[in-house]
Amino acid sequence: MAHTRKNQSSLSRSERRRFVDAVLKLKRRGEYDEFVRTHIDYYVSDGDERLRVAHMTPSFFPWHRRFLLEFERALQRIDSGVTVPYWDWTKDRSPASSLWGEDLMGGNGRGPDRRVTTGPFAHRSGGWVIKESITEGEFLTRDLGRPRDPIGLPTPRDVAWALADPRYDVPPWDSRAPQGFRNKLEGWTSATGKERWRNHNRVHRWVGGHMLGGASVNDPVFWLHHAFVDLLWDRWQRRHPRSAPYLPARPPGPGSSQYRRIVARHEPMPPWDVEPDDLLGHKGLYTYGG
Repeated sequence: MAHTRKNQSSLSRSERRRFVDAVLKLKRRGEYDEFVRTHIDYYVSDGDERLRVAHMTPSFFPWHRRFLLEFERALQRIDSGVTVPYWDWTKDRSPASSLWGEDLMGGNGRGPDRRVTTGPFAHRSGGWVIKESITEGEFLTRDLGRPRDPIGLPTPRDVAWALADPRYDVPPWDSRAPQGFRNKLEGWTSATGKERWRNHNRVHRWVGGHMLGGASVNDPVFWLHHAFVDLLWDRWQRRHPRSAPYLPARPPGPGSSQYRRIVARHEPMPPWDVEPDDLLGHKGLYTYGG
């Protein structure tokens, strides 16, 4: 039976508590850090001469859909009634949002070290110690909105711009793709300064701290962010039912710069034995509610 992922702003007090409790228990078991390590291991950039499946690649959406499902199933082994909520960052745009309350994600980082000191994921509580990272420090960090060099969250217009593109992805199938929904929503551009980051990427920049880079899963808001990204992929599919749901359909050949560096629609995505084609829909698994 399909379960429903809710907007975090509509969660009841009990639903918030159960979600947080399940995440904390997963952390105590050591399983949460396995998800962090997986994301670090598969955060491969354009400049790396190896396979990319998680970022800067057509499989950005299906890879993270499976990653979310694995996490959600781990939570449900603890509490079968828990689902991953989503954060609509086009509406909940302020550090004062309920998302950052004491009973959900906790607040911003403090002073120069950006340490999160409030909420269930504060280091002082002893339940959230950073163990898998690419930086030093055992405490979670954030820099919401980057006050010293302010950056805003994506707007409804930013999302509409991405959703309007009927092409799923285009060559060269990486961060340089000039068109296509995938890169417009993932958010890589050739611009400079604050305009360099669009949509998904800009949210990571706005949160700051551990959300910058491969170790971003250390901040549990990662899951709420990517649940909304997953919802937007679903909206794109509904808006463009006649478009190819995933490109490229065939692997790039030996003469291509992307040869063996991206996965085509029917190629396996590590670390799982699944293809992008297996994850083009979520019917029967979950739905999205308000």
